[in-house]
Amino acid sequence: MGGVNAPAARRRDPDRDPGLQPERTRLAWRRTTLSGTVSAVLAVKTALHGGASAPRLVACALCCVVWLAFLLIAHHRIRTLSATAAPTAFAPRHATATVLCTLALAVCGAALVL
Repeated sequence: MGGVNAPAARRRDPDRDPGLQPERTRLAWRRTTLSGTVSAVLAVKTALHGGASAPRLVACALCCVVWLAFLLIAHHRIRTLSATAAPTAFAPRHATATVLCTLALAVCGAALVL
């Protein structure tokens, strides 16, 4: 069944529910947003634990800004996935921003722990 016409054959499969993939993707975005929220909250807790210093507060503020940017991207993607039965592909600039936000959260978290 592999070959050039395999994707077209899958699209015509009456047993396949095309609504499941966008739903799974929406749920994955929500889980990832929750993970980012936990990271931001732990960063704030770490920054304020044992007295707040200027570098810790800057790292905490940066972490919160990055988290808000990630939240905005995730909310936009969740809305896009919910809007139509066949959502558009994730824009490369949004994917890049998502990766950069994730890396920045990791770096901020590591800076606060060390």
